[in-house]
Amino acid sequence: MRALLRVAILDDYPGVALALVDWNRLGDDVEAVSFSRHVADIDEAARLLADFDVFVLMRERMDVPAALLERLPRLKYIVVTGSHTRSVDVAAARARGVPVSLTVSTVSVSAAEHAWALVMALAKNIVIEDRNMREGRWMTEIGFRLEGRTLGVLGLGALGAAVARYGNAFGMKVIAWSANLTRARAEECGATLASKEELLRTSDVISIHLKLSPRTHGLIGAAEFAMMKKTAVLVNTSRGPIVDEAALMTALTTGQILRAGLDVYDHEPLPADHPLRKIPNTVLSPHTGFTVEEGLRGYYNDAIRLIAAWRAGKPENVYAGFASP
Repeated sequence: MRALLRVAILDDYPGVALALVDWNRLGDDVEAVSFSRHVADIDEAARLLADFDVFVLMRERMDVPAALLERLPRLKYIVVTGSHTRSVDVAAARARGVPVSLTVSTVSVSAAEHAWALVMALAKNIVIEDRNMREGRWMTEIGFRLEGRTLGVLGLGALGAAVARYGNAFGMKVIAWSANLTRARAEECGATLASKEELLRTSDVISIHLKLSPRTHGLIGAAEFAMMKKTAVLVNTSRGPIVDEAALMTALTTGQILRAGLDVYDHEPLPADHPLRKIPNTVLSPHTGFTVEEGLRGYYNDAIRLIAAWRAGKPENVYAGFASP
């Protein structure tokens, strides 16, 4: 009988990993353990995870640098849910004989739906007025209608295209920009191609759907906020570092823009004392755009498939490392 194989399922914040799928499919000699608390400290991580053979990482939530890998001699395999990872030192893992596999990436509109939920919350003051109602107040804000206003979409991949469709359904004028966006692609998605400057200057709602890369890191900074309307709202469900966080907080607190809806941050989980938490003209969610039941079940089922293939000596979807565009 094979020795017990221990699988650590990390950053399972809502504590659903063990219930959503049947980890027993891996066999009686496998123990799956879920960790619902983020472990950021290397010393603590080395202590907690020393007795595990396999990690299942949820997207890019936990960092696994070389300094941690060298303290985990029992670790043999890592599965990351998603199409790439910047949080694992893949070269260091490979040097230690630890393959890193990625789950099959399936396009889901859940992040686009989440972006639109943030748009609606910002336009209609849903969060503010809900809080007011619970605290005994009545109607302290006025919202704005979306029909007839301009929606600027940064990035027209699958998610950006879905948001463009939502904007059209609400009667908005939809414009779009990305570095390689063509007029034909924009028109195919129901949008008009615009320059970045035109989009920033004319949009009432700006929604970000770009991949994080060296080219997009800090794409929206102080100069870009200065171009925006004072009545504009910004939504980011992509990656935090695409927006310069300090410049965003300045724009929100000085009235350069009206509001922001954020699902992603420079550092996640967002520290409890982070100043963003105290800025009132924001709607904040804890990177939940992709964490819907259907998506998580798919990620974890594919993780089981990958672990089984690795145990059979045929690891699949092994990641070579991130290549910058």
